[in-house]
This record gives sequence, C-alpha cells and structure tokens, in this order.
Amino acid sequence: MDLLRTPDDRFEGLQDWPYEPSYAIVEDPIDGTEIRIAAVDEGPRDAVTTVLLMHGEPSWSYLYRHMIPPLLDAGHRVVAPDLVGFGRSDKPANRDDYTYARHVAWMTEWLTGLDLQHITLVCQDWGGMIGLRLATAEPDRFDRLVIANTFLPTGDRDLGDGFRMWRTFSQEVPEFDSGGVVNMGTITELSPEVIAAYNAPFPDQRHVAGARQFPTLVPAEPDDPEAPANRAAWEVLRAWTRPVLLAFSDADPVTRGTDRHFLAEVPGTAGQPHVTIAGGGHFLQEDRGPELAGVVASFIDATPEARSR
Repeated sequence: MDLLRTPDDRFEGLQDWPYEPSYAIVEDPIDGTEIRIAAVDEGPRDAVTTVLLMHGEPSWSYLYRHMIPPLLDAGHRVVAPDLVGFGRSDKPANRDDYTYARHVAWMTEWLTGLDLQHITLVCQDWGGMIGLRLATAEPDRFDRLVIANTFLPTGDRDLGDGFRMWRTFSQEVPEFDSGGVVNMGTITELSPEVIAAYNAPFPDQRHVAGARQFPTLVPAEPDDPEAPANRAAWEVLRAWTRPVLLAFSDADPVTRGTDRHFLAEVPGTAGQPHVTIAGGGHFLQEDRGPELAGVVASFIDATPEARSR
C-alpha cells in the first residue's frame, strides 16, 4: 500500500487549534502495511467518561474544535481521531485501498489498542457509519451514544436525492476542495482561515483519494459488500438498552429523516431528551458546536447509571 503523510508544517498556526496529535500504529488486515493514525487526546486519563468524537468526510478532528474545550471543562477525557485518509493520519494514495471494511478494521484496532473504556460516542456523517460499527462490535466499551446527522445504511432503503446529488458531485468535480465542501455543508459562512484549515491535510489532489472514494462506499444497494455487516450491526442496535441520544440538525439535506429509524428501532432511545439543533447544516459542529457540546455534557450528567455496569 502506497501511503502519503501530510507534512507537519501544513498544520502550523491553524485558527483555534492548539492541540498536538497523539499517534498510534495499526496494521492493515490485508497486506500488513503499518498505518499511522493521529488523534487529539486531551483531559485526565482517569476521567469517569471518555468522549469519543468521530468526524466524517471530508473533514477531520478540526471539526470538533468548538466542542473540545467545553467537554474538557466538564471534566471529561476527550479523544478525537482523524480517520485514515484525513487530518494528520496516513493517507493511502490508491483509491482502491479505501474500503468500508478496512476503515472499520483500522479504527477497531486503534480503539482496542488504546483500550478506551466508558466511552460516550459522538458521531456524525462517516463518523457514525464507522463509529456505530465500533460500538456494536465492542459494546462493553461504550456507556452511551450521541448520534448526529448520520445513518447506518444497509441498501434496503432509498438514501434520497440529497445523498445522490452529493455522490455525483464528489465524483465529477474536477478539483476536490475539502474546505469548500465543508463550507457548502454549513449554514454559517466559514472564514477563509477556517476553509484553509480544512484543506490543510490535502496539499494536492493525490491526498484527497479517501475523500473522493468515501461517497462510493456508502451501501446504497442491498447487495453492497458491507450491507450484511451493517445489518448485523443493526441487530445489535435493536437490542441496545444503554442511553442513546439523537441530536440531528434542522437543515441537513443528506441525513434528514434518518433519525426516525433510530427512534423506532433502538431501545436505548426511549425516554431520552432528543434534540433538534436549530440553525445547523450537515456539519452542525461548525454551525452549533458549543450548543452540541452542551447537549452532550448534559446527557452524560443525566445518565450516570451508564457509568457502571
């Protein structure tokens, strides 16, 4: 596997980003390549709760810069990894090296290698598609789930026009501008400095192979290679009784309405204070990050029973 690594100087002086990365090495399950995964890992290691912030595409952990400080102030350990192909993590140069199964395998080894426990998962976009697979494969590590603007598709339901438009755009646009894509997915207009920060991991188009490939990996048909694994994950979720909070925004054309499936099928959603985040686009962490952080912190405080089993 041919890996690219973004030079460190691309991440110097980014707006509102004082965090140094922690690194872990995972081994690819197919060819044994060693891949470096970066993460922000802040707060006390003996905290009662570890908040795991999982980003999607084409963002990186920078997406959570408005949420990390208030969660740290609440006393939690906060861990925000960069998915392989994004942020400061290694980036396979060949699009064919990106598969849904490989991403789950890479992040599972990362999670178990760090031995994270008592996790509150906060997931959005591909952070949910991968994060919920982690949670259903390693359920004893997770105390509660916060699901925001994401889905876990099996190809058995139509994904809607919003997703199809995005997938077509992602494959046909001549130059993939990650910062521009994030800006298009927000209600607020991002500053040039913030857009540049989202582009920092991608000094050229070779580095955006993962961002290009991700939309093609979403299981949109019942015979998708990862549809069976997602169906199996749904079976775990249908028996999931630990607390689950839905925090979808009100203006996301891609995942609008998918929260109803979690509400209908996941027992842990019952009786929880689900919220609709007003004024949030697809990347609600950008539009309403402090508000979402407050929702997460309040949810953790309100569900202390999940801390011990």
